[in-house]
Amino acid sequence: MELFLDLLRSVVYGVIEGITEWLPISSTGHMILAEQVLKFSLSAEFMEMFRVVIQLGAILAVVVLYFKKLWPFCGDNGRDSGLAKHIRWPVMRLWGKIIVACLPAAVLGLLLDDWMDAHLYNSVVVAIMLIVYGIAFILIERRPRVPTTKLSRITYKQAVIVGAWQVLALIPGTSRSGATIIGGLLCGMSRACASQFTFFLAIPVMAGASGLKLVKFLVGGGVFTVAEVGALLVGCIVAFVVSIMAIRFLMDYVKKHTFTIFGWYRIALGILVLGIWALQSFVLA
Repeated sequence: MELFLDLLRSVVYGVIEGITEWLPISSTGHMILAEQVLKFSLSAEFMEMFRVVIQLGAILAVVVLYFKKLWPFCGDNGRDSGLAKHIRWPVMRLWGKIIVACLPAAVLGLLLDDWMDAHLYNSVVVAIMLIVYGIAFILIERRPRVPTTKLSRITYKQAVIVGAWQVLALIPGTSRSGATIIGGLLCGMSRACASQFTFFLAIPVMAGASGLKLVKFLVGGGVFTVAEVGALLVGCIVAFVVSIMAIRFLMDYVKKHTFTIFGWYRIALGILVLGIWALQSFVLA
């Protein structure tokens, strides 16, 4: 019975991950709320790893949806000879910008992973970041701009700026997609362009973060039980399916609307998280 309930909880987590990883509303903030009511019977060590590795399902959704834009090889590009004729050079340049944007967060994330979990993964920090970036979205959308509308037009300077904003996403509650979309908007990208670039940045960043958590779990003596394997697989599969729907929704939404509604939602969610924290503190006092 408990195994069945854990699988149901994994389904809920997968839905939350699939939606909140791509919409700029903070997956961490929603996970904190979910943890108030969804108590797994699995070990704390596994759950710390599970919250991150479940992202692999979400990453796969990006790869499937944008495979043609991301795959850098071809049969014949019609211009070069030898091995070079099998390379799609615009895609290779795009990957160069993705790597440049990912390096700062990758390095600092590796160095600060344990410290972040110990000191910043708490309701107050998450709530503050939700509110701060919610206000940022509202203010930024009021700025006039002439945007970069195509991925091929993104410059290395813009990639570096977005990468710097992605570093801020190491703080729980910021939202990786939220931080990078704000960075993209500030450096002149259109909403659609900033959103797509954010999706692509997620592939190396989230794959690296998931791999790091998995290695730490195994090196720390963690051993998967049947229940844990089932929970992880179910969570990843659900996250994959829901991510496809969430990504398609966001790309359709930003063609006609601003990110302002997400800003207001973040502020409301931040106030809710603070309220729950204050209530729990009062009860425990």
